[in-house]
Amino acid sequence: MTIAVLGATGGQGGAVVAALLEAGQQVRAVVRDPASARARALAASGVEVVPGEMTDADSLTAAFSGAAAAYGLTTPFQEGLDAEVAQGTAIIEAAARASLPHLVMASVASADRHTGIPHFETKARVEQALSRAGLPATVVAPTYFYDNALGALEEVAVGEIAMALPAQTPLQQISRLDLGRVVAAVVADPGLWIGRRVEVAGDDPTPARMARIVGDAAGGPVTFRRIPMERLRQANPDMAAMFTYLTESGYHVDLAALRADFPGIQWMSFADWAQEQSWPVPGR
Repeated sequence: MTIAVLGATGGQGGAVVAALLEAGQQVRAVVRDPASARARALAASGVEVVPGEMTDADSLTAAFSGAAAAYGLTTPFQEGLDAEVAQGTAIIEAAARASLPHLVMASVASADRHTGIPHFETKARVEQALSRAGLPATVVAPTYFYDNALGALEEVAVGEIAMALPAQTPLQQISRLDLGRVVAAVVADPGLWIGRRVEVAGDDPTPARMARIVGDAAGGPVTFRRIPMERLRQANPDMAAMFTYLTESGYHVDLAALRADFPGIQWMSFADWAQEQSWPVPGR
């Protein structure tokens, strides 16, 4: 069966494509520019590549037509919070028009907990719209991504990892590929998963432990530095709201229950993931 994947040339969508191919599924990559280098690479690997704009229900309807399932994701980080809701609205409309048998919609863990975090609340609004639409759907809601650590390579190079989180506060996280494997398992068994919401995490290291792990993988000492919340609040109120929530409450994924639900996944720990990355040698 063919699975349509939005954002297939990005980090999250690309990981879903990789996991679906690993599971032997046929993949239809829905991309903004089929002529881009990443889209051409997908086509060269045997993936069907079709055009689709995240806020254009007409193009998404065409992309979903004939697919057995689709993976939809939204983002506020390119065009803003209102754009994320518009993306979700277009995806839901297209799935209805195309009579899509199964829509797997990406969200974020704790989006249903009224956190007040702006980019969590937009995903909550999309989830609510999806529920009102009454479509055959599953929500897959990841926690923090391991891959976020790769955004601080310059800090690692000087022997630091910095976050606005206390050093000993556990942070539930997930590898993108394991998220993709959850999606692959969900689309393979729609009867089990339609109508359900799945929060996803693979490990829960503290920032201090993350620093030690990255140092071991990078081949030099890395220490943790806590970013003052007030400084982050001035620079990025959305991220400050998120890290305040993660400090005071944190995600609430039941890791044992998740593993029981997906026995076929060999969950990657943060340490295993770190060993597979290319890090600068601290202090060199």
